[in-house]
Amino acid sequence: MSDAMIGPVAPPELHVMTYNIRRRMDPALGRPADRWRAREPRLRRLLRAERPSLLGTQEVMPSQLPALTEALGPTYRVIGHGRDRDGQGEGTPILYDAERLELVSWEQIALSNYPHLPGSRSWGNLVPRIAVCAEFRDRVTSARFLTINTHFDHLSRRSQVRSAETLRRRVLSQSLPAIVMGDLNADADSLPVREMLRTDDLRDVWAAAARHASPLWGSFPNYGAVRWAAKRIDWIAVTPGIEVHEAGINARRFDGRWPSDHLPVQAVLRVPATGA
Repeated sequence: MSDAMIGPVAPPELHVMTYNIRRRMDPALGRPADRWRAREPRLRRLLRAERPSLLGTQEVMPSQLPALTEALGPTYRVIGHGRDRDGQGEGTPILYDAERLELVSWEQIALSNYPHLPGSRSWGNLVPRIAVCAEFRDRVTSARFLTINTHFDHLSRRSQVRSAETLRRRVLSQSLPAIVMGDLNADADSLPVREMLRTDDLRDVWAAAARHASPLWGSFPNYGAVRWAAKRIDWIAVTPGIEVHEAGINARRFDGRWPSDHLPVQAVLRVPATGA
């Protein structure tokens, strides 16, 4: 059996993944299942098999980045840094295949009333929350598109809703097709997700997909059993015009164990050429 649920795809299709990889924990504080030394080879194996052209990650500590880049290969680049005031700490970097995608511009914003103040907090979240926003050009199709990768707060519902409003406004304030992905810490029936998807301006890739590569698993098994139709807190959403050929929630284990407490959410997209 192949390790890949989807694996590399040929242009003009684009393989996109969002994945909370679980931050590296002090072994004295975390659970045995959290130990990075054990999880790292499984994560490398998953990424080598899937090789998405565009990967949005969450909970990434600087010491974990080499495992991601080495697994994906030398053509991949990284944008984004830690959420703390000094740019250190946990981050939500985007990794992309520079042979397929050209980076046009990017910025990292705080999800707060002061988006350009690193480390800022405003809406009830106890830790800073961020989003990485980037414009890419597809070197094969010349399509240009916006990508946003984020990680919403895990405790404050107000922060989640305000974050959803902020990112939705950002998508609507520009004319490019857009992909929004990340760990929203909120499931399909929640107010933040309803806010994100409240009109047809953004569509859940699972609902829009022509076919599914997996059952509708909950995306946060927390190292336990995978359950059908359980809470799905990791999301990819796209604007109209982006075709969703396939979507899946990747429940592959390696030697019977998980790379992370979350499952990757993946989609095969076709982004229209700019102006089409």
